[in-house]
Amino acid sequence: MGRLADLTGPPALVQRAVDTFVRIYGVDLSEAEVPPGGFQTFDDFFTRRLLPGVRPLDPDEGAILCPADGRLLDSGPIDERAVLSVKGRLYEVQDLLGDRVEAERYQGGTYAVVYLAPHDYHRVHAPVSGVVTATRHIPGTLFPVNSIGIEYIEGLFTANERIVVHQSGDQGDVASILVGAIGVGRIGIAFDDVLTNTGRDGGYRTYDDGPDLARADEIGMFHLGSTVIVLVGPPGDLEVQKKRGERTRVGEALFRRRPS
Repeated sequence: MGRLADLTGPPALVQRAVDTFVRIYGVDLSEAEVPPGGFQTFDDFFTRRLLPGVRPLDPDEGAILCPADGRLLDSGPIDERAVLSVKGRLYEVQDLLGDRVEAERYQGGTYAVVYLAPHDYHRVHAPVSGVVTATRHIPGTLFPVNSIGIEYIEGLFTANERIVVHQSGDQGDVASILVGAIGVGRIGIAFDDVLTNTGRDGGYRTYDDGPDLARADEIGMFHLGSTVIVLVGPPGDLEVQKKRGERTRVGEALFRRRPS
């Protein structure tokens, strides 16, 4: 599917495929940057950028922002054992991150899971301002991440291929986990050459002078729909600003600190 999406076909054929997808899934292209002459490949359409200003940022500089357009699947506390629950299934943070020591930073913190449907904008943005300290590519499967996959596949989010982006800043330690899924399955990073589902393991990379991302700066993209998991380190004094199942948009407040 990835190779098909990358094919540069006759413009009329690519446009027909895009039009069909837009019609079936109700994609709003009025928000997108459409290049002159249209998209050259279906993947160009799928990884489209948004027009400037269509995702205004929450004015609260202390808010932790939604990293992606999608739907809030679940959120809640990370317990003192660094375990969290998604739709009733328990996940150890060390399995999600691929590292036990890194998981200890999130004991007593907070998490949120955002699911991206096929019609959503598929670039992922930084939930906070902060320096990128490390990334980790964790190879794995590409099971579906829809409701069926979550219900019936044990350890779905730790089985699927994923990339973890670690940031450190005024909000403390924050990890954004981009989880792959069935279909094209590729995940790219905006500031590095890591690309999943290519047969190459990007491994663990640390940055002595990593990119200093402002909140809502782009951190990566999905080449087909998937999921972002945001982990925020302690203290767990965050109030979720979205209800489970509610739509999310890049730049909206996902969490706010409780008044002291």
